[in-house]
Amino acid sequence: MTRLHSTLAPLRRRVGLVAGAVAAFLAAATFLMAVNANAAAGCQVVYTNASQWGGGFVANVSVTNLGDPINGWNLRWTFPSGQQVTNAWNATISPSSGTVTATNMSYNAAIATNGKAEFGFQGTWSGSNTIPTSFTLNGTTCTGTINPSSPRPSSPGPSSPGPSTSSSQPPSQNPRAVVAAMQPGWNLGNTFDATGQGETSWGNPAVTTQLLDAVKANGFKSIRIPGTWMQYQGAAPNYTIDATHLARYKQVVDQALARDLYVMINVHHDSWQWINQMPTNPTGVLQRFNATWTQLASTFRDSSQKLLFESNNEPQFANGSGDAQYIDLNNQLNASFRNIVRASGGNNATRILVLPTLNTDNAQAKVDGLASAMSSYNDPNLVATFHYYGYWPFSVNIAGGYRFDATVQSDLTGAFDRLYNAFIARGIPVILGEYGLLGFDRSTGTIEQGEKLKYFEFFGYHARTRGITTMLWDNGQHLNRTAFTWSDNELINQIKSSWTTRSANASSDQVYVSRTNAITAKTLTLNLNGLSFTGLYQGSTALAQGTDYTVSGTTLTLTQSAVTRLVGSRAYGINATLQARFSAGVPWRIDVISFDPPVLTSSSGTTSAYTIPTQFRGDQLATMEAKYSDGSFAGPQNWTSFKEFDYTFTPNYTANTITLKPEFFAEVNDARPVTLTFHFWSGTQVTYTVTKSGSSVTGTA
Repeated sequence: MTRLHSTLAPLRRRVGLVAGAVAAFLAAATFLMAVNANAAAGCQVVYTNASQWGGGFVANVSVTNLGDPINGWNLRWTFPSGQQVTNAWNATISPSSGTVTATNMSYNAAIATNGKAEFGFQGTWSGSNTIPTSFTLNGTTCTGTINPSSPRPSSPGPSSPGPSTSSSQPPSQNPRAVVAAMQPGWNLGNTFDATGQGETSWGNPAVTTQLLDAVKANGFKSIRIPGTWMQYQGAAPNYTIDATHLARYKQVVDQALARDLYVMINVHHDSWQWINQMPTNPTGVLQRFNATWTQLASTFRDSSQKLLFESNNEPQFANGSGDAQYIDLNNQLNASFRNIVRASGGNNATRILVLPTLNTDNAQAKVDGLASAMSSYNDPNLVATFHYYGYWPFSVNIAGGYRFDATVQSDLTGAFDRLYNAFIARGIPVILGEYGLLGFDRSTGTIEQGEKLKYFEFFGYHARTRGITTMLWDNGQHLNRTAFTWSDNELINQIKSSWTTRSANASSDQVYVSRTNAITAKTLTLNLNGLSFTGLYQGSTALAQGTDYTVSGTTLTLTQSAVTRLVGSRAYGINATLQARFSAGVPWRIDVISFDPPVLTSSSGTTSAYTIPTQFRGDQLATMEAKYSDGSFAGPQNWTSFKEFDYTFTPNYTANTITLKPEFFAEVNDARPVTLTFHFWSGTQVTYTVTKSGSSVTGTA
């Protein structure tokens, strides 16, 4: 990933799922229709499905006014296949399905005779995506002719050129349609962005065409290929990039383009290696930045228009006066980047360019800073970008943020809404260039599986409804780059499902049953997300509603008799796995688990290697608190008692231990006993006391 801590200690996991291909196709149709009105009226509509994929599509609509000039318009049509609009540009469309009306914006209300109004939208479909066959403009049916009972205006006829729309700026490629067609995207992380020498210096294998084939076969439409350039550059003032390395980078870009993937390239870890010194060395940094992009622009000048350039990854600055200055510096870099690329000619004159917010953050001031700068460029071929790794306490499992709750949801919707309102609602598309969870840097198990899946379902849904194209950050921990399998089948299945539909889930993916106490019925709350519950299964066998379970509203109850059967001999751990199935999306897995309260044993060790012998007895660790005897918080990040999972502590269920890491003891006071409270997913809490004396540690249960 592109966070500093992850680049210094990148983790790569390579196991997973072989996924099937997702086809994409283009469909277009033109419809000519006409009018019957007292005044000279007539219109022509061209409705084009610019791109289409499983469950989603982008449509462009062009309306030509053949009659008298109009000021204020609405275009109405009926979707023949139940399509639904998720977002639109250059018009407002309501309602979202059925018979819809597109209404002009303030800036495109007037259409002269033979003039055009153009707008577009992103939508969803199921079953088929039949193109509409009838349109009315301001109540008049469009047939491509003028009402024969009305005199033809003296202005040029339909075949004559309309008002000029030329500009000194390059013509638009329709970046909204391009960005929509890029959904979904994937990052080739920890490869060409590595700060070492060579694409394998951070442990990933060299890129192969087979890997690119696998990325496409898994349904991805675009690939971001980050590039770090500093270690390959010569001295000032030219900062010449090593020709062999640049040629290899271009080879991989070309291979991806040859597979009909959209590709995005950038200047990556240079952002924190030398670009961040711009506040104290503005001339030197700008000179090197310009030299870098001059060479990249020249190298890719004639590459396919499916190649996008991204100015700078996670732009950041040090030793300056703060965000106001840093926003201005980021805008300077973006403007210089744009000017260099445009001046290089060739396909770069109209190439889509991607501009980041400061830190690629979603804070309102940073979003507004980029939006203001972009409005001044008068360049239609620009795209905004940001990154999102979730609400931080949840993303790394700290401060008790181990559940996918309303706070996590609010943080996500707030971020997406800010980008939508600042850019998409104004006709500027947005690419979420990286997403994931920060805890993935150490282990994808930092966040409990069910909570993780609920997060990615919600994430995918809101990105889709907001029209934001997403690019999964993968530094090797998700897709195995030689076996082409996925490390977490459930995760990638949930991500893929979210591209086109919602999935339902439940309050937990675990049902804990005490091994020693009497067995009782167990309940879960269903989060239906607009879907309907269709059944509960164990493998391919349907459980009997009324006998094995009941559903009342959103409460799913496993009966006492069913729980008794499912736990069987009640061995510790998972005794049975169920699937709750719904009218759409992926099923929700429910593990039925027998447990007893975990038992921790006294031990001794050192600050560099300290483990607590633990009999988990079927339970799983959720989080850990650390406090001194006076109630003050112990250990790192002492603004909270709840420590960071995998950073300060980690369970090992195979070895039957809980490890307290050196990072924890580095910020624990000598000779002050620390009370640890371990919270388990069953609801059990177990306390344990550790005392540090120099490098020695003793612990008592």
